[in-house]
Amino acid sequence: MSPNTLTPGIAAGRLPAKAYAENFSDLHPVLDDHEAHVAADRCYFCHDAPCMTACPTSIDIPLFIRQIATGTPEAAAKTILSQNILGGMCARVCPTETLCEEACVRETAEGEPVQIGRLQRYATDTLMAAGVHPFSRAASTGKSIAVLGAGPAGLSCAHRLAMKGHEVVIYDPRPKSGGLNEYGIASYKSVGGFAAKEVEWLMQIGGITVKHGEALGAGLCLEKLKADYDAVFLGIGLAGVNALDVEGEDKDGVLDAVEFIADLRQASDLAKVPVGRDVVVIGGGMTAIDAAVQAKLLGALNVTLVYRRGRDRMNASVFEQDLAASKGVRIITNASPKAVIGNGAVREIEFEYTGDDLKPTGDAFRLAADQVFKAIGQTLGRTDLPDLDGRKIAVTGAGRTSMAGVWAGGDCASGGDDLTVTAVAEGRDAAEDIHASLMA
Repeated sequence: MSPNTLTPGIAAGRLPAKAYAENFSDLHPVLDDHEAHVAADRCYFCHDAPCMTACPTSIDIPLFIRQIATGTPEAAAKTILSQNILGGMCARVCPTETLCEEACVRETAEGEPVQIGRLQRYATDTLMAAGVHPFSRAASTGKSIAVLGAGPAGLSCAHRLAMKGHEVVIYDPRPKSGGLNEYGIASYKSVGGFAAKEVEWLMQIGGITVKHGEALGAGLCLEKLKADYDAVFLGIGLAGVNALDVEGEDKDGVLDAVEFIADLRQASDLAKVPVGRDVVVIGGGMTAIDAAVQAKLLGALNVTLVYRRGRDRMNASVFEQDLAASKGVRIITNASPKAVIGNGAVREIEFEYTGDDLKPTGDAFRLAADQVFKAIGQTLGRTDLPDLDGRKIAVTGAGRTSMAGVWAGGDCASGGDDLTVTAVAEGRDAAEDIHASLMA
């Protein structure tokens, strides 16, 4: 949202020009050859590999680390990518501290895990920099599949289907492929246009056509897609945003965090991205953390993240919470919004403290705010879909929906945990199931 007379606290260019590049530099720079070998040497190559069990895509972590240790990072990359075709992005954005690295024996014994995420990035970056695509297509099956959504689930599904010899057409409403990897990840986690480069690399498999600007209900009908293709995969994500349901929510300056992050990711000049002086972010997940941290990095003076439950219930990991705190974000827990206050534009937001059962305590407080970001979860935002399980598409097995010939995966499907790596796994597994069904 551009600043106007109703929102005087929102402005661009709050920092010196050189500060933006520094603030939004790579959060975890890539390891050099020596650093990678030293990090790989710390691995015990456990026979039971608890790190592998903790990985949603079941990458053979001991094997790829051993391959790095023996000087063959390209082989390590193929080991990773055979299970997780978006292993480069996942190495950057996965909460490894709560997945593979938390399960690492070194973490248990010493409190210092093997740097699995950074080693994964080292391997995949090495392969991609060489311009190598280590997979090839099988002979054509004559089958065609429609994939809705060019995010992690859709891309993973499409690549695996193309490898099997199928023709794939991806439909996506946005002008760029990548989904949340392109539009929803904090800029300091994926620098240098990596999401687009990874998509371009993935497309080298061949057999995949992408049609942008097309979505269900806007020119696409699920029943017609079922008739035109041998199978359909839904990887449409969650397009709707939950409302605060409080008085004054419609005031200027109250925005969706996902839109703020997307605008920031697509900005050619970060100095032109407007941000408030006093920013309040409502939510406790990764989107909330990413919005809060980036508001601070853009030059907001005061940034406060407010979550209705305790810190131990936040979906954002402890690492992410600590990162936010280290950047100057204040975190308030056990508080829910009651009203947005202001004359046309937000000037304050009132909260009420809650107990562990979310019941209000009657103790209220106000925070100054000229910009409020909602990060309280997303919804499908449509009903012309297979049967739902709560707010998501109900699936069984490897993504089968209630509609014959239609599969689903990623954030739009039930059972997931809203992680990029999980979306990749679900897209891959659905592709295997689609292939088995079509070839039976």
